[in-house]
Amino acid sequence: MLAGCMSGSGAPAPDSTSVDVDLAAGSTFAGSGDNQTQSPIKHVIVILGENRSFDHVFATYQAKHGQHVDNLLSKGIVNADGTPGPNFGLATQFSAVDSNPSGTSPPLADPLPPGFQVSPGEKTPYTKLPPPAAGGPAVPFISSVPVAQAFENGLEPQDAVLLTTGGTGIAPLDVPDTRIPFVNDLPPGPFQLTPGVPYDAYAASPVHRYYEAWQQLDCNVLYATAANPSGCLNDLFSWVEVSMGAGNNGLPQPVGFNDLSTNEGSTALAFYNVQQGDVPYFTSIANTYAMSDNYHQAALGGTGANHVILGTGDEVYYSDGNGTAATPPAAEIENPNPQPGTNNWYTEDGYGTTDASGNPVGGGSYSDCSDSDQPGVGSVLGYLASLPYEVDPKCVPGHYFLLNNYAPGYFGDGSVNTGAVNAFTVPPSMIPTIGDQLRAKDVSFAYFGDQFSRYVQDPNYTNPANTYCDICNFFQYSSRIMTNTAARQAHLKDTTDLYAGIAAGQLPAVSFVKPSGAVDGHPASSKLDLFEAFTKKIVDLVQSQPNLWKDTAILVTFDEAGGYYDSGYVQPVDFFGDGSRVPMLVVSPLATGGRISHDYSDHVSILKFINRNWSLSPVSKRSRDNLPNPTHDSSNPYVPTNSPAIGDLFDLFNFAH
Repeated sequence: MLAGCMSGSGAPAPDSTSVDVDLAAGSTFAGSGDNQTQSPIKHVIVILGENRSFDHVFATYQAKHGQHVDNLLSKGIVNADGTPGPNFGLATQFSAVDSNPSGTSPPLADPLPPGFQVSPGEKTPYTKLPPPAAGGPAVPFISSVPVAQAFENGLEPQDAVLLTTGGTGIAPLDVPDTRIPFVNDLPPGPFQLTPGVPYDAYAASPVHRYYEAWQQLDCNVLYATAANPSGCLNDLFSWVEVSMGAGNNGLPQPVGFNDLSTNEGSTALAFYNVQQGDVPYFTSIANTYAMSDNYHQAALGGTGANHVILGTGDEVYYSDGNGTAATPPAAEIENPNPQPGTNNWYTEDGYGTTDASGNPVGGGSYSDCSDSDQPGVGSVLGYLASLPYEVDPKCVPGHYFLLNNYAPGYFGDGSVNTGAVNAFTVPPSMIPTIGDQLRAKDVSFAYFGDQFSRYVQDPNYTNPANTYCDICNFFQYSSRIMTNTAARQAHLKDTTDLYAGIAAGQLPAVSFVKPSGAVDGHPASSKLDLFEAFTKKIVDLVQSQPNLWKDTAILVTFDEAGGYYDSGYVQPVDFFGDGSRVPMLVVSPLATGGRISHDYSDHVSILKFINRNWSLSPVSKRSRDNLPNPTHDSSNPYVPTNSPAIGDLFDLFNFAH
């Protein structure tokens, strides 16, 4: 066992919380504590899209006069026209070797044990990128505007057409995306996706899983500098895509394995160019209101883990369904050690399949991160212990924490998802959520899930029109909400309830809003312009109600970077994260002028904002919202000098305005 790699001294058990309240008290749209705020903001709406990094979206954004933005353009990695810039070499991608059966010592590292490495050795720069692969539907998912309007109510009528456009015209998927000019001869770094792949078109999705993300970042304190004290180089994105991809469910590496066998290639290095008209609505928000260029996904890995940590400041673990930690089925435990004879083809990882009896086959997503002998864990803990500041991994002996995506333990009607017994479902959990703290102060709140009503009637997704995201609703993991009928009905809503409430001039104090899988912007299954349109509908509705607009803050972000390359600094704060930067946009009359915040923040900063504004306690004694706000040296506003630290987003606003 590695010394100092257990949970911090006196660390409480994961279920510890400072409050026990009746979540059913009060109504959804009004609470006695709603107006008792520390700022003029009385309503906050959090809108969560899917899987886009900051540089992927805003690579060429130019800040307004007097502001600075940290992106590919400002670093000189690319030019304004999207071509390689004078400092393109800063983003050069490398191949690596992570088979390491003998524990040999590669350059810039101590002797390594066999198995998975956060920072693999024997790196070699690519001379050109492995070609990015095609991805997304060859023809659009939906055939006509009337069908689109019946399928999805999160778009204005004029935007429904976006669901009927954007097919790739390319099949099968394990081929280069020939829409991209010179697809087989791209320089070994970021490349512009458009106009070869039109902005209104589907494209491939990169790998976005926990252990793969660590390797993509390539973190090693021997690479550390004053400007980058965590030593994360962000230089193995392509290699992880082509060597492992999005999981293998424990299957052997295919015969004839090559750079396109994972159906990804170098998809991760693609970016949009806002100076050539891409991402027009979000660019207009950045120009008019405020944006952070130092906001991060809170958990390495996928959608489920990031939504859980957004709502709890913590991660959920496998249990007996009554809060007692248990050991998950073997197929659900991550093992990123390379299979014999392969370079980085994990032993057990993926989204999972089941056999004829419904038993899990492949698909690991849990790790007991307190045990350095567990596959993959020792390399992560060893790196964290080497950092120049102290990191509490937040691990607990015998607890297998969720690192990626499994379904929540409850269906929308409060019934238990019986898949929790054996098939890629997190058993019911006693984990505290932000809902506990809001109810303690009688502050109204709701989670608005697009297509939630359809899902309640179809919890097993037999209806193709059911595109609700169950793994996104952090309340569905928690017995504290889901077993209380009044609380569940008060706080779990469809987005149709949000639209109706705004039209009536009513909003909860705190609203979490999740688009459906059709319009969440997730690459391959959705498009960024669809998420822009979904967001615009909500912003327009709120702005049409002056009494709401005057004291509302709309926070628009993405659950994770989706595996896309980003050049920003990453600060490890515990075993689970942080990860790459994602966009954070604020729409509010109290945040105007195109301000760019550099304060280091992540998804739990949203909890810190809510806590500060409504004078709430942290979610639990171990939740990440206990971390301090960052301090920094005047020469580098991006790197906290008091790590680990995350901001509370207040600096995005001008409350004196």
